[in-house]
Amino acid sequence: MKHSRTWLFSTVILAAAMFAMSQFYRASVAVISPDLMQDMGLNALDLSRISAAFFYAFAIMQIPVGIFLDTVGPRTAMTALTLLSVAGAVVFALGTSPAWLTFGRVLLGVGMACNFMGSLKLLTVWFEPRQFATLSAVVVSLGTLGNIAAATPLVLMVSLVGWRHSFLIIAGFTFALALLFFAVIKDRPGADAGGAADITGGADLRPSVSQTMGRAWALFHEKDYWIISAATFCRYGIYAAVQALWAGPFLIHVLELSAVTAGNILFLMSIGLILGCPFCGWLSDSLVKSRKKIIIPGICCMTGLLLAMNRLSPDTGVWVVYLVFFSFGLASGSGQVMYAHIKEQVPKANAGMAMTGINFFTMAGVAVFLQGMGHVMTRFFPGSSLTLPAFHLAFGLCSVCLAGIALLYCLTRETLEKR
Repeated sequence: MKHSRTWLFSTVILAAAMFAMSQFYRASVAVISPDLMQDMGLNALDLSRISAAFFYAFAIMQIPVGIFLDTVGPRTAMTALTLLSVAGAVVFALGTSPAWLTFGRVLLGVGMACNFMGSLKLLTVWFEPRQFATLSAVVVSLGTLGNIAAATPLVLMVSLVGWRHSFLIIAGFTFALALLFFAVIKDRPGADAGGAADITGGADLRPSVSQTMGRAWALFHEKDYWIISAATFCRYGIYAAVQALWAGPFLIHVLELSAVTAGNILFLMSIGLILGCPFCGWLSDSLVKSRKKIIIPGICCMTGLLLAMNRLSPDTGVWVVYLVFFSFGLASGSGQVMYAHIKEQVPKANAGMAMTGINFFTMAGVAVFLQGMGHVMTRFFPGSSLTLPAFHLAFGLCSVCLAGIALLYCLTRETLEKR
């Protein structure tokens, strides 16, 4: 059964839209942090716990999500969990204490846990392997519109209706999107809208749970799996910790920029990622024909840009700040190629498990670096945790982590050059 280009295009767009909601919710605390601090009396540690709750829940869900994707399929799994995130957004919007805000973020993390991996699973079964790095980068780029929405547009919406009503409105949009996704998407070629079994007689695209766990056990014995996991733990953990929370206080409290200017800088940082992901995917698939030769230089560039952030001060020209944060997003796009790198080392039937296994470390890294940076700043600078020296220390330690990861990644084996 063949499908038109229009239908395949719709699959990519809807998958990207679901991922965009995940990106929005994970990044939304950064620009509303001044409102939360004022309305709820929160400090830096409270902010880090509330923001990190999303990522801890998201990370813990990755292993069951991998099983769901390889057994019940992405259509059902993504829809059901996204509906749970709607409840999380409502709880967060109505929360009256840090505990309720944290609980809302936990529900959001669980609910959004499937959208990126489910999108990659759909790309795996609907498109050719040689298209994967490019299309996955396109999904990430389009999904990063969620980061953009969580920057200046969210600031403007909050200024009009307040942060609570803003989240209620977004919850309604999320609900409508989940229903549309369920109505349009099919799990794989040969499946009907209800997700019927594969009738094509092709490869086993839906293995049993025991087969999935057996192949996962073999995957966990691979050296490259752990190196790529460590790399994505640090690479995305540091990027998202900056983008989803700490860039906001750094720009507003340290560099003394307005909330709108800070939102614009975060907007441009997301634009950098939007451009960087497909560009790096295209370089890897078509021009350089290598995974490592894209990933390692990208991590090195991120290291240098973190050191550049350590040179910023209230006297720095705002356009320099724009350039540094845009470049940081651009360089971060190289990390998306890591998903293609691990996918090429496992059977197609268990691509979902492989990528969710990596994604566990991706999201756990965000939670750890979110809280870790907060703990470092408050531990060494008690009473002045949102000051320039505190951020210099945090950014400096993150740059050391990335430099070590770039060296470690040299030990992985190349996959694309041998194909």
